[in-house]
Amino acid sequence: MYQVIGTVQSRAFRVIWMLEELGVPYEHVAESPQSEGVATLNPAGRGPILIVDGTPISDSTAILTFLGDRHGALCHLPGSLPRARQDSRTQFLLDEFDAALWLAARHSFILPEDLRLAAIKNTLRWEFERSQKTLANRMAEGDFLMGDRMTLPDFILTHCLTWALAAKFPIIEHRLTDYLDRMRARPAYDAARSR
Repeated sequence: MYQVIGTVQSRAFRVIWMLEELGVPYEHVAESPQSEGVATLNPAGRGPILIVDGTPISDSTAILTFLGDRHGALCHLPGSLPRARQDSRTQFLLDEFDAALWLAARHSFILPEDLRLAAIKNTLRWEFERSQKTLANRMAEGDFLMGDRMTLPDFILTHCLTWALAAKFPIIEHRLTDYLDRMRARPAYDAARSR
């Protein structure tokens, strides 16, 4: 059985949701970032952390990739062209969506107050809106980001769009709001949220 360490208000949600979609057993330990339980396993003090056979794995994208490959689901085969496209979407989301939201969070409540730059959030919102237009043009036809099959980038995109709404970053692309509604209606999403 897997053990997931981190709160559902963090990137640990991505991991918990994927485990729910996979239907595999896991234990959830809701430890906050920088807590002793997290810092012991990851010196950076950040989660999520997945414990597999006593070995900790950190970074939500690394964990999602590991789980998808290990279970042969929610990921395209390594070395295939569809996997290259999947990895391309994943990197785009991490660079353009996750990074903007993380930087905004850092300048809102994570950094010491004297180091926060409130005005940076205006630039980040502008970049986030521009990135939405780019992504909407790259979305395949179908219910998921890459078409008719749910894949790893769907977990990241849905988490980032939900995070954006909480951070007051508007979602301006109708394809993305429709997509988010579909993803948040999934039973596994609800199960993960209730952790």
